[in-house]
Amino acid sequence: MSLPSFIIVLCSFFGLSLSVFIYIKKRRKKTLVCPIGHSCDPVVHSDYSRFMGIPVEILGILYYLLILVSYSAFLAYPSIKTGEVGSALLIISALAFLFSGYLTLVQAFVLKEWCTWCLISATLCTIIFFAALQLSGFEITTVVGELGILR
Repeated sequence: MSLPSFIIVLCSFFGLSLSVFIYIKKRRKKTLVCPIGHSCDPVVHSDYSRFMGIPVEILGILYYLLILVSYSAFLAYPSIKTGEVGSALLIISALAFLFSGYLTLVQAFVLKEWCTWCLISATLCTIIFFAALQLSGFEITTVVGELGILR
């Protein structure tokens, strides 16, 4: 088992747990208290808490579940990981990383409110992306070029 694969599985498990936690709190209309003691409600109930009508915690659940299942399967059955599947998961992780960055910027400059749980999720997305990048063997400039950022 490679260390980057283990890190991805661990981070995706925690990310999935966190996304489910936020989803349950919101569904039960319970105040979401951050670990540092203040309310995350201004962030998790803002206009930016949905993307194309879908709550971002649902997107998080889907993302982390996909990553957890995929990389767990790769650990159990290494032969099923093809270059195309690995590349697709890398691109998905890159998009999740960029989306998390966008949401962090929204917290900083638009809402001027912080949600520690959201920042933890963004950190997990970042770790997953860079671990997946290391596993892929691609250079960061290759990934950036594939995403069309430098064009």
